[in-house]
Amino acid sequence: MWEEVTAALEAQELGIRRIGLVEDHESVAIGLSAMLAPEADLELVITAGTVAELLAAGPRLDLVVLDLRLADGSAPEDNVRALRARGIEVLVFTGADNPFLVRAAAREGVLGVVRKSEDMPTVVAAVRRAAHGEQVVTTDWAAAIDGDPQLSDVGLSPRQQQVLQLYASGEKASRVARMTGLSEQTVNDYLGRIRQKYADAGRPAPTKTDLYKRAVEDGWLPVPERNPRT
Repeated sequence: MWEEVTAALEAQELGIRRIGLVEDHESVAIGLSAMLAPEADLELVITAGTVAELLAAGPRLDLVVLDLRLADGSAPEDNVRALRARGIEVLVFTGADNPFLVRAAAREGVLGVVRKSEDMPTVVAAVRRAAHGEQVVTTDWAAAIDGDPQLSDVGLSPRQQQVLQLYASGEKASRVARMTGLSEQTVNDYLGRIRQKYADAGRPAPTKTDLYKRAVEDGWLPVPERNPRT
């Protein structure tokens, strides 16, 4: 532990930012390590397959680069929350193919999102900015937070978003009422307003299935996973 503290203090004096990576694909971990190796001000200190594994090692870090889809099935928001509770900032490193996952992480205060498909200078620049506590603003991050820019925003309130998520995911109005502490009539009133907002935006959702589609389009519910063909 003392050696770890000493190394962290020395790095701080030299202006070196200490980076952790949570990634369960070896090829990606090797690739990011190779990208950062020539950078004198960025040191990849630890690579782990899960957030729990990384935190158990107890390294002193300025930033964790986090994949959203991990084999342990952990939720992105839980991982970000756990890291930030230790005072560690987070940069999402992902395929960015699921706005629901990006949005879930963004709600917990990540500094940004960078695609794994970006070129090396873009990735390194993003890591450097995030390691210095700066936000990394990209179109992927903005689209995930604000919804698909090709779709008209319906301007749902936080409570309407909550009702939509629960109802569109399959819950009955009576169940949504119990889960939210609202009356069933209030839930139905919310659903009526939500449908009206979608209709006014030119995206009608008269049925529950339509509401589910709109919730997926806007990133309020996850994109359905497709089973691989055998």
